[in-house]
Amino acid sequence: MQDLSRSDPLAAVSPLDGRYAGRTEPLVPYASEAALMRARLRVEVEYLIALADLDATPLSLSDAERADLRAVVDGFDGEDARLIKRLETEGAEGYSATNHDVKAVEYFLRTRVEEAVHPWIHFGLTSEDVNNLAHRLLAKPAVEEVLLPALASVRDELESLAREYRDTPMLARTHGQPATPTTFGKEMAVYAARLGRAMGRVADAASGLSGKLAGASGTYAAHVAAYPDVDWRAFSRDFVTGLGLEHTALSTQVNPCDDLAALFDALRGVNNVLLDLDRDVWLYVSDRYLGQEAEEGETGSSTMPHKVNPIDFENSEGNLSKANSDLQFLADYVTTSRLQRDLSDSTVKRNVGAAFAHCLIGYGKTETGLGKVVPNERVMREDLDAHPELIGEAVQTILRREGDTEAYERVKELTRGREVTLADFRDLFEDLDVDESVREELRALSPAEYVGVADALVDELD
Repeated sequence: MQDLSRSDPLAAVSPLDGRYAGRTEPLVPYASEAALMRARLRVEVEYLIALADLDATPLSLSDAERADLRAVVDGFDGEDARLIKRLETEGAEGYSATNHDVKAVEYFLRTRVEEAVHPWIHFGLTSEDVNNLAHRLLAKPAVEEVLLPALASVRDELESLAREYRDTPMLARTHGQPATPTTFGKEMAVYAARLGRAMGRVADAASGLSGKLAGASGTYAAHVAAYPDVDWRAFSRDFVTGLGLEHTALSTQVNPCDDLAALFDALRGVNNVLLDLDRDVWLYVSDRYLGQEAEEGETGSSTMPHKVNPIDFENSEGNLSKANSDLQFLADYVTTSRLQRDLSDSTVKRNVGAAFAHCLIGYGKTETGLGKVVPNERVMREDLDAHPELIGEAVQTILRREGDTEAYERVKELTRGREVTLADFRDLFEDLDVDESVREELRALSPAEYVGVADALVDELD
């Protein structure tokens, strides 16, 4: 192992940056250490510009200087990130090691502006003013630009299957037992609809992320001490909403994080829908209701050459279960803090990206798996034909319509605990005291045709 560089994916401690690095790469701009540095820098720059807009402060920034400041953020690169890390851990540019990640960003910004501006960088702020905003400026686009589009692709696959196989009859199972038939398309439509609603809750939670800028104890004390005539509450509200976030007016040193907890819970809701789907599709594959298109050269089993395992759905199930465990922990943890603040939340929030990464892997695997499955209509039809007792519900319901008060008991006696055939049902029909038109209606029943309006229900997706 000595010949493996720490930067080699094969040396990664976590599979997120090793085996699955290619799948998690879209989250790098939102979940990496460098991304957090850049987000903090953005907050510091925009805060500096906002201070310059106050009549009370002597700070003045020309349009060109403002553009230059924002260019520092826009042009932020790996060298900048490495300099911030050196400022934190080793010292650089004439500064001793800060041993403080936010202070290192402040000193980095000092290296990019005139000395006269230095006193106004991070003026009156506590590090949590910067951090709470930075984390939300990363979480919001991570969800809106990476996770939700990935979920939309899964939903599209489900809708495609729903529409293509809307009238493909399939045995349903309730309590694991053969039940009133459905269609494969209708079942996929159910998942598409559930996923769409769950995605809406995620989108709402992301749009509702809320930030604070109120100083060391949430009282604006330092700001008021320096400039008592400034309406700092209005300043804070305008600044936070200007970043695209809602404003948290009441806080301690920390943002209470109920908004983040709501987002994590919404993502768990999405994941639970997909976990349900993964397990159902796995069972459909096991029952041979679904086949899988094998990729050329792919190994299904290391010892059984004939197998094509449902590995995409199994992988998704594992990753989404891990994501949900992380999201549950995060939702519970970030909403608690000793008195006005303790630092344990700081290290915990660094794991938000890992939870998002497991989500992203799971979504991609489910989409890939759905793209491979092909309904085995012959097997589905054979299974329906093997269970003629399924028409029993229709028979007793029609007889009830005709006023037969013993209809349920009559069909129960015929079918409960024994194998029956369609011929057995027809013998029953011959003994019934009903009009011939009703007898013909009963004779026409078959499991494959007993699907109600399942195909039309797919149109509810519209």
